[in-house]
Amino acid sequence: MNTIEKGRKLDFTIEDVNEVYEGAGGILWEMLMGEQIHVGGESETDIMALKAGVKRDANILDVCSALGGPARHLARKYNSHVTGLDATQKMVDEAKRRTIDAGLDDLVRYRLGNALDIPFRADTFDIVWGQDAWCYITDKARLIEEAHRVLKPNGLVAFTDWIQTGTMTDEEWIQLNSFMVFPYMETLDGYGELLHNTGFNVIEKEDLSIDFARHCTIYQQKLKNELKDPIIQNYGAEMFNEVDKGLDNWVNAAHEGKVGRGRLIGKKS
Repeated sequence: MNTIEKGRKLDFTIEDVNEVYEGAGGILWEMLMGEQIHVGGESETDIMALKAGVKRDANILDVCSALGGPARHLARKYNSHVTGLDATQKMVDEAKRRTIDAGLDDLVRYRLGNALDIPFRADTFDIVWGQDAWCYITDKARLIEEAHRVLKPNGLVAFTDWIQTGTMTDEEWIQLNSFMVFPYMETLDGYGELLHNTGFNVIEKEDLSIDFARHCTIYQQKLKNELKDPIIQNYGAEMFNEVDKGLDNWVNAAHEGKVGRGRLIGKKS
């Protein structure tokens, strides 16, 4: 069966994501992608900052902020005030440590919390920000509603995410999402619809899937050439083989047009 079903989810919860990022998973993703833990690193952060019109003293909420790489970059380069929100204690603690070491703790703070119940009052932020992490969220409609609530009038939601771009068999769908601990991936049009239905004017909806496929290949080559020995030495051959197989499935799916990445920006009406 080939499918791209709305409403279909795997039974992964926030605790499953925490287990990944409290353990070896978070370390491995940083080894592959750098401390920003998203496709394209700082250059992609700069592209979205430009498109979102990030200004000096902007008040930004980074939802699913992980190690705080984008938050620190936005503070350092644009002098923005950034609050990172993440559900994994280890990520929050490490982000705080790195931010203090960088001398940016006057501009960046972190909060442990759930993206589906954002612990801030309405009309607080100029921008709600996310980079390649909302694919972990079990209820993306609720996330968009919360982003809308905490934004000031005319505020922006700006995010990139891994998305489903084509049909796939049930086996492929389960393999790809299970490897990443995603409950499901939204589509680009699906995200656009969620933004519209929540009261955002969609001002950008861009398919970045060709670049995503290119980066997947880069990560695969890095895994096989640079990281194989360190991963085996520290985590064992079984871990390496599992990651290698899972990443290979993603590379194939990306080049076959089944999975990709998108960037969306919406303005609160």
